[in-house]
Amino acid sequence: MRDMLVRLIGLPDVSETEKKLFMKENIVFRRAIAPEKHLVSDWVMEQFGAYWKSEVEVAFSRQPVSCWLAQRGNDILGFACYESTSRNFFGPTGTLESERGKGIGKTLLVKSLESLREMGYAYAIIGGVGPAEFYQKSVDARIIEGSETSIYEHLIRKK
Repeated sequence: MRDMLVRLIGLPDVSETEKKLFMKENIVFRRAIAPEKHLVSDWVMEQFGAYWKSEVEVAFSRQPVSCWLAQRGNDILGFACYESTSRNFFGPTGTLESERGKGIGKTLLVKSLESLREMGYAYAIIGGVGPAEFYQKSVDARIIEGSETSIYEHLIRKK
């Protein structure tokens, strides 16, 4: 998996998608807050595994919390973090499989990237990308040549 670079100036406007998802499906997008750390961490563990749970927990140590949520009522539908594993890195992010294809992932992505831009960054890194086409299509992200060796290269793995 390689890293991607995304320009933070001129990000797409997701406000109409956000409004549509709220009106039609009662989906709310918001920044996570400290009291729900255990709930979000447990959900991420259940849906995506221990490594992402660890990264989410780091996002909750930031002020403000560097994790965005999509929720319907009391149900988490998706999440996106930034500056968890490394400065200026986007990720991890995930949406429930049953909720994919609605624009939730793209909205969470853009909100996180806007947060990085508000911190003063002009570009951001999407680390260890799986769905490169999604990022290219959503925010015109580009593969960083030579990034096959990434920050995750020597990650300790459970035996």
